[in-house]
Amino acid sequence: MAVDEGVAPATGTADDGTVHRLKPNAVGLLGVVFMAVATAAPITAMTGNVPFMVSSGNGVGAPASYLVAMVVLAIFAVGFTSMAKHITSTGAFYGFISYGLGRTVGLASGLLATFAYVVFEPALIGIFSTFGTTTLSDQTGLDVPWWAFAALMLAVNATGTWFGVSVAEKLLVVLLATEVTVLAAMAVSVALHGGGPHGFTFAPVDPVNAFKGTSAGLGLFFAFWSWVGFESTAMYGEESRDPKRIIPKATMISVLGVGVFYVLVSWMAITGNGEAEAVKAASSADPLSLFFGPTERYVGHWAVDVMQWLMITGSLACGMAFHNCAARYLYALGREGVLTSLKNTVGRTHARHGSPHIAGLVQTAVSAVLVGAFWIAGKDPYTGTYVLLAILGTMAILVVQAVCSFAVLAYFRSHHPESRHWFRTFTAPLLGGVAMLAVVVLLVSNMGAAAGPESGSLVLKATPWLVALVAATGVGCAQYLKRRSPERYALLGRTVLEETKER
Repeated sequence: MAVDEGVAPATGTADDGTVHRLKPNAVGLLGVVFMAVATAAPITAMTGNVPFMVSSGNGVGAPASYLVAMVVLAIFAVGFTSMAKHITSTGAFYGFISYGLGRTVGLASGLLATFAYVVFEPALIGIFSTFGTTTLSDQTGLDVPWWAFAALMLAVNATGTWFGVSVAEKLLVVLLATEVTVLAAMAVSVALHGGGPHGFTFAPVDPVNAFKGTSAGLGLFFAFWSWVGFESTAMYGEESRDPKRIIPKATMISVLGVGVFYVLVSWMAITGNGEAEAVKAASSADPLSLFFGPTERYVGHWAVDVMQWLMITGSLACGMAFHNCAARYLYALGREGVLTSLKNTVGRTHARHGSPHIAGLVQTAVSAVLVGAFWIAGKDPYTGTYVLLAILGTMAILVVQAVCSFAVLAYFRSHHPESRHWFRTFTAPLLGGVAMLAVVVLLVSNMGAAAGPESGSLVLKATPWLVALVAATGVGCAQYLKRRSPERYALLGRTVLEETKER
């Protein structure tokens, strides 16, 4: 690996100024796509978000919200992928923003991104535990405490990261394939039966309806929330084959592929129930009947049972993907040697597997502490742990996405005149940045409604301040290094692949 200032060689030990490297050529295009899509967790996004969007957001216009979000995120991805063609770094946002807006903003954004992925894993542990206890109770009558599922997920995630991205990829391929298949079976069955009880309805995909309903802002926020993690494609660049070609393709495939799937599945779920019936089902004591109803009617009861189990494995896949993201961000920050202790710990990679194994163990420990703290506080694993930490992490990552768009604008203004383009490097990132800021506003204005029974929680009230504190810490650390240790400040966000360095 190399940096444009203060060069760090590609291999060696962490004590002589060199950088430990992740295993190269470990994953291909499909592997990167699967890792990114796993963070979106299609079955969790559908069964967890759509009923709430239909009941309390934009009603039957929920699928249209996904259509709007897909267009906005595709525009954002245009600028994001333009930069990925020039910079390959496990730090992803950290590296991109550092090159575009400077090291200080880069470190602040890197800490925010790391913070987001760190809290996403315990959030997913919460929903995984809920799905696990509910499914076992419903189908077997067994009453297993939720913390047993939490411990299981912590162990699986830690093991997967230790043995490298290729092992995680193989497991995620299986988990994603099954959850996508059962959702697709429901959607295709409804379509083949000519729609639901009232036939096909196109109102759910009318973009105008995305801005109607009880709370259109809440519905749109949940739509964007369903994509969180798609940008993780960039952090696998150093471990992928031909990253300058693979990462841009994987990002666009993730955005558009997931988007089309979300629109189709949510549309057919509403159509399969009927518009009025869908709103009634989503607002009932069993909101999952929005999906379970048409699945049982058009596929069979067995598919409902399978779907319940796949909600467990889908949330496991999502949590594993976020664990990998968090470990790689911790590794990316640690390997630059801002603190020697970090370079010799989280900045090291496994001698055999080329994985950020120590960073992975640190992430496991942090997740265990957070889950334990929420447990001691008496929080429900779903309405407490999952919802509160997901909102916290989502706010942080949306801010970073917005900043990254503006970093693309700045980067291409001062670099690579041969690559400048009126749409790809100016209009798209400008529109993407403004849109991401708008989504942050949607989140802030709808936090209470999104949190439901935890709307009065101290954690929720502190969320904007925690995000601001993390960003301020990054700014403060960068300025300290700039004054006291310029040579270490020069390395911030600049570690990239030597053979694919910034060019």
